[in-house]
Amino acid sequence: MANEDIGPVDYAIIAFPGSRFTGRIAPALAELTENGTIRIIDVAFIRKDEAGEISAFDLDEIEEEVRAGFESAGVAGETLFNEEDVLAAAAELEPGSSAAMIVWENLWARTIADAVRAADGVLVDFGRIPHATVVAAREHEGVAS
Repeated sequence: MANEDIGPVDYAIIAFPGSRFTGRIAPALAELTENGTIRIIDVAFIRKDEAGEISAFDLDEIEEEVRAGFESAGVAGETLFNEEDVLAAAAELEPGSSAAMIVWENLWARTIADAVRAADGVLVDFGRIPHATVVAAREHEGVAS
């Protein structure tokens, strides 16, 4: 795939207080991958123990059941996270917590991204409105779910 053929890429760092990560995210990612909505590029896992020690794990180092779920999501195997990324994410974790770091390509947005580039458009801002903010605004305006 040529670099100009890639759609918008997002990342998320999802913390699990108490390190209660069960892998329930993997089936949702697999569904989005199977229907062509996203392509998982990289996944990494971090843990901060009660003493503040940081451990990082790749997909091949996690529990078999969790790994199988992520593998079914079609992780591309590219490595975008580096040690600096892991340390920065871990710094935000409370002791006794873990996190999943995920990078994905938004395949659904590739067509518009290509059109913007072809029109010499330049993205000047992009953001995401937190779920709780949208829910609160909808409730305030009386919008039905």
